[in-house]
Amino acid sequence: MNPSTRTLATGVAAFALAVSGLLFAPGPASAATSCLGSTCDGLDPATTVCQNDARTVARSAWGVELRYSPTCRAAWARKTSGASFDTDIRVTNDLNQSYSAYYGGNGTVFTRMVNDKDITARACELRSTGSNCTDRY
Repeated sequence: MNPSTRTLATGVAAFALAVSGLLFAPGPASAATSCLGSTCDGLDPATTVCQNDARTVARSAWGVELRYSPTCRAAWARKTSGASFDTDIRVTNDLNQSYSAYYGGNGTVFTRMVNDKDITARACELRSTGSNCTDRY
């Protein structure tokens, strides 16, 4: 291959590599939503930064958990296991804001979040035979 052909081939290869890098480059990472207190109301904790520091602050006798994020000052209910089928879990705060989720007996289910800034919340499991709730936090 003569020097002119080699230079041209190298240039074409470099151009092709640059174009492929632009076409197949990953997009910007999607950042999780940030919220605080009342701005968290109704948001899905799995799509926010709230899940990062969440902890279980209360658990009922039937196994529903009250999850709380100190960063977001928000709470939600979660159910991960148990013998209960066809139940609802609910989180409610002192302002009577509440969200429910259906638990069919398999996997993990959680509610949307409620504001827990300077107020308290609790999680409940609701069955046709009654209900069982966590302490307020």
